[in-house]
Amino acid sequence: MRTGLFYAIITYLMWGMLPLYFNLMADASPVEIVASRVVFSLIFCAALLPILKLTGGFVEVLRNRRATLVLFAASLLIGVNWFIYVLATTTGRTIDASLGYFINPLVSVSLGVIFLKERLRVAQWVAVGLSAVAVLIMSVVYGQVPFIGLGLAFSFGIYGLLKSRVGGTVAPVVSLSLETLLLIPVALLALVWVQGTGQSTMFTAPGRFLLLASTGVVTAVPLIAFAAAAKRLPLTVIGMVQYVGPSIQFFLAVFVLKDHIGAEKWLGLSIIWVALVIFTADAVRASRTSRLSRTADPETGMVPIVQRGE
Repeated sequence: MRTGLFYAIITYLMWGMLPLYFNLMADASPVEIVASRVVFSLIFCAALLPILKLTGGFVEVLRNRRATLVLFAASLLIGVNWFIYVLATTTGRTIDASLGYFINPLVSVSLGVIFLKERLRVAQWVAVGLSAVAVLIMSVVYGQVPFIGLGLAFSFGIYGLLKSRVGGTVAPVVSLSLETLLLIPVALLALVWVQGTGQSTMFTAPGRFLLLASTGVVTAVPLIAFAAAAKRLPLTVIGMVQYVGPSIQFFLAVFVLKDHIGAEKWLGLSIIWVALVIFTADAVRASRTSRLSRTADPETGMVPIVQRGE
């Protein structure tokens, strides 16, 4: 548990600090940054596959037509997600990006209801309803739908839904390798286009090339850490720790990057935070109830005293 929590915190700390990282490349276009991220992620993953002894797993998934098609659709969604995120963090809209990842768990739950026919508990319905009200308030008061936040939440939510279709047997490095491989034609064309239009910053200085090349490491390492955490921690713990990322992004946006945040965003985010408290508390309660029911005596239904902590 302690090791898993360490990996989870490290993962979300790295994801939370990404706005500062991408701000270092603010003079590059989002197209160049995302295309570089795809290319160098693939290079880094190609080096990792034999080291982690995952080459066989990569070939096996590649031969699976259904898995490849699902991951192709997933790769398009993660490409869109990366583009929106880079666009937000390099143009002074990091708060909108943090909004997307705050509401992402609620979007994922809603997608589960629509596509997987899952049933929500009352508290979950309340949390989802509050988040919808928050988005509506921000849209009406601000006069504009928060497209960045919703785009990030839905692209990543549907991405997760598609990945669940493949199953939990595909290692993150294998999945990322295949997704970036499928995106590589688009990424290379984008880099050629950026170079041809004179917008490329990759070769303006040695440090610039190294910075763009590091996107491969920055993309893959948190995924590996997250996989290590997911193997050791209950889903409810992962669910609570995941708010570390957008919380760091929010505070960086307000206190470091000095993003503008109007009254309507404060109001909307406050309602979403209330929804997340309800959502998380319900998840913890449901997990505890499930755990107690599994440890109860099958004949009497009584929980052993040691399990109740009495």
